Amino acid sequence: MFSILHASRYTKPAKSILKPCPLLIALAVSTILSACNNQAAEQDTEIKAQTQTSLAHSNPKINIVSPDWGNAATLIAMGYAPIATGDVRVWHKWVGTPKLPLTITDLGIRYLPNAELVAQLPVDLVVDNFFYEHARNLYGDVPAESVMSAAKGDTAVWEDYTEPTRKLGALIEKPQLAEDYIVKSRQDIAAASEQLQQRYPDVKKFAVVQFADANNLRMYVANSLFEAALKQMDKELVVLDEGNQWGFVPLRMGDLAQLDDEVCLLIVHPLSPITRAEIEDSLVWQRLGYGNTRCMGELPPVWIYGGMSSLVSLADNLANVTLNGGAAS
Repeated sequence: MFSILHASRYTKPAKSILKPCPLLIALAVSTILSACNNQAAEQDTEIKAQTQTSLAHSNPKINIVSPDWGNAATLIAMGYAPIATGDVRVWHKWVGTPKLPLTITDLGIRYLPNAELVAQLPVDLVVDNFFYEHARNLYGDVPAESVMSAAKGDTAVWEDYTEPTRKLGALIEKPQLAEDYIVKSRQDIAAASEQLQQRYPDVKKFAVVQFADANNLRMYVANSLFEAALKQMDKELVVLDEGNQWGFVPLRMGDLAQLDDEVCLLIVHPLSPITRAEIEDSLVWQRLGYGNTRCMGELPPVWIYGGMSSLVSLADNLANVTLNGGAAS
């Protein structure tokens, strides 16, 4: 009894163990703030994702099919490649640049696309021109637009190629993409012109031909893209006659003798090995003297009936061409 009373008499009241701790309070506040911040961040991310999804649905990529090489090449050069074009297997022989994306689908023959393949494509718009209008029924209810890069008059001018480029930009709903490409194209052609001038300052005039065989050739004239490109490069295109609506006049090899000696002859590929051998063996060709007493050069393929991309490719080819004979020596 004494021990219990003694202990009760002399024991002090216990202090509360819930005394406020500054460290614990700080940790609690930090945890609450962190949770709020995380929640706000999640909400912000969700809002951004919803906004991006909304924009994607309001301006989705338009799947374009273009059997025409000219429009296909310009769209590729603009950075908006079509999902399909025709005759993919020979693109490199006739168009050259730009190169086709690996993802592009081959429609088969450009003039006669594969109907079964066309039916399987998720196409939103067909971009062609009058040359392909007969095949539009293959695309069902898919809308089609005609875009043609060609001279509107007797002489091709820069505007004949900028206007179709702008139309392509409008069709894909990216007009600024077209404007940027036009500006870049002009800059690229100007740079190519400067390079050509530095390499061959004495060569001012060019005649452009493409051989069908050793005796027959096409000479490209004032209503072809060669006129527009060479004019942008401060050079002159020399012709012997007026051409057809396709921008060329058919000639025989002997007709080249009518060209003045200062005119440099450009031969556009493709040129088969057999035709080349026959040309070199020709007495007429030997007497003409191209590559010796007269200037001559060979150009890689460029799509003659193309748009802005063909102008740029041609200018780049001219900047890098090797000229032999005459004023180039």
